Amino acid sequence: MLICPQCKFENPNANKFCQRCGASLTHKVCGECGTDLALNARECDNCGAACGSVLWAIITKEESRRVGEDKEDFASSSFSSALSPGSYLDSQKRYQLLEPLPALQEIAPNTQVSVRVLDCQPYQVSLLEVMLTNQQKGLVMASVGVDKIPSLAKPYIALRSWCHLGIPPIHDAWQQDDMQVVLIEDRSNWQELVDLWQDDSLSSLQIVHFFSQMTQLWSVLEKAHCRQSLLELSNLRVDEKLSLALQKLYVESPDKTATNFPEDTQATLPETTVVQPLTIQALGQVWHALFRQSQRTQFGSVLHLIGELELGNLETLAQLQSSLSDIVSELQGNSTSVSIPSTLFKSNAAPTVLQLDDQEDETEFKSDDKSIAMLPMQLISLENAGLTNVGRQRDHNEDYFGIDTKVYNLESPNTHTLQARGLYILCDGMGGHAGGEVASALAVKSLREYFQTHWASNQLPTEDNIRAAVRLANQAIFNVNQQDARSGVGRMGTTVVMILIQDTQVAVAHVGDSRLYRVTRKRGLEQVTMDHEVGQREISRGVERSVAYSRPDAYQLTQALGPRDEQSIIPDIQFFEINEDTLFLLASDGLSDNDLLTLHWQNYLAPLLSHSANLESGVQALIDLANHYNGHDNITAVLIRARVRQSINQQQ
Repeated sequence: MLICPQCKFENPNANKFCQRCGASLTHKVCGECGTDLALNARECDNCGAACGSVLWAIITKEESRRVGEDKEDFASSSFSSALSPGSYLDSQKRYQLLEPLPALQEIAPNTQVSVRVLDCQPYQVSLLEVMLTNQQKGLVMASVGVDKIPSLAKPYIALRSWCHLGIPPIHDAWQQDDMQVVLIEDRSNWQELVDLWQDDSLSSLQIVHFFSQMTQLWSVLEKAHCRQSLLELSNLRVDEKLSLALQKLYVESPDKTATNFPEDTQATLPETTVVQPLTIQALGQVWHALFRQSQRTQFGSVLHLIGELELGNLETLAQLQSSLSDIVSELQGNSTSVSIPSTLFKSNAAPTVLQLDDQEDETEFKSDDKSIAMLPMQLISLENAGLTNVGRQRDHNEDYFGIDTKVYNLESPNTHTLQARGLYILCDGMGGHAGGEVASALAVKSLREYFQTHWASNQLPTEDNIRAAVRLANQAIFNVNQQDARSGVGRMGTTVVMILIQDTQVAVAHVGDSRLYRVTRKRGLEQVTMDHEVGQREISRGVERSVAYSRPDAYQLTQALGPRDEQSIIPDIQFFEINEDTLFLLASDGLSDNDLLTLHWQNYLAPLLSHSANLESGVQALIDLANHYNGHDNITAVLIRARVRQSINQQQ
């Protein structure tokens, strides 16, 4: 099965082009210059940009077999001799070695060897996904040869839903004879946390936030017996958004012992030694080692916190997180504690779950509500894509949308920040030919013109300004209705849903039943706006939903721009802040009808949170989805992807 790189549609292996979007399945495109490249190309032939899918392969040998036993079986093994760069790790010749791999005889039992490999068939479904799918369908046969999921892969599979917290995603895995192979995301070149610790621009607030991230990960890793992953300094990395990430997972020994930290700790921490049961005091030792390694001076509050940990005065994760929250309040100069619930939201996407031999209840992976430190966020990218389609039953398109985005990069020798402003409008017109399409286009034009002159500063327009803009758009359409002496159902009108973004601040306004949705990794899909229609109005009055929507006029709009004067328009307006990577979707009812997005968001919207996902392909896939399942109305979708990170431009 081949997965399309553009729309993620599943295609038969024989296909050369995607059945849905027509993208090539035999070549890939350089993201920098657009040159067509072979699937196994590591770099672009034209511009030299890195474009290969490089993975980190972890290989280990089980202790159950010894070299020399069953020589015939051993001779057939891919690991019977040393492999040089350019050789393949698997018999299907998919994963090409970029570094030499020692022979089987040279690998001690239960010792992990890691090498970087190039995925030469990046569109092919991995063997691991096939095995997991077969397992879910009850098709798994006896664990023989490469059909067995190695035990080394089980923690990565169990923690697949927590990759947003820094867990490395697993790409593939198999077991061949007594050798286990696991392929994960290559983070070998990511910046080490201890190196970032030496950067003078790293603020005290950012340091405390790293500590908070570690406490979050501790709770998750504890249930998978992988807390040791946080105790290896060289394993602590930083991603492009300056968030904590793990290079790989370390499984704890059965006695769950802590790591000893001698005074002469150098580049990496020593091997695990039995000193005491593994507790949160081990985190304090890691934090102390980070300061010692970087030769960075510990500031008072953190020094006191580490001391409290070492003395055992902080015994629970909740106490530790509460203390970190107090430090944030102190650093920010607040008189009251700034704290937020720290429940570790599991991804609402439905990942493939491996039934582990010692399976535990999923709820055990969730921590209690605790207070954690949170830094202000700053925007690092703002992208968009929009598309409208007439649908399968209409002969003209009354939908209209507008996109205005301005992005400024501000750089100095010590800082790099981004400022952005975006105005995104979607209107669904009504009134037939020369009616609905006129109203929707006129509304977009009026709103754009208004904000060109009423959005001059680096702050969002006020609620009064936004309300005035919507009423002016209404009046523009109303005036045309009056001039043309339109009456009754002949009066043209339009819905409107609009989002304004200024850096990480957001304002939303809407009239009618066009909707705004929000998708995040923590909360999944959320409908931000509430339809202005009779059924929803009755529900707000206390009527049962089933009764409210049994009315023949349940879906009739209670508000729209144009049919009546501005005094009748009361737009809903709300403000909020972007505090994690977010995908916004403006949708006309041709896309949202019949709960289409609620049913399919996990496949069509959740993947678009990734910075590598193509929004243009994503919006086309939404149009195709609506035409397949709905198609009775015009279809319009506008996607906005905002990516953020914790702001480190704070005073020390």
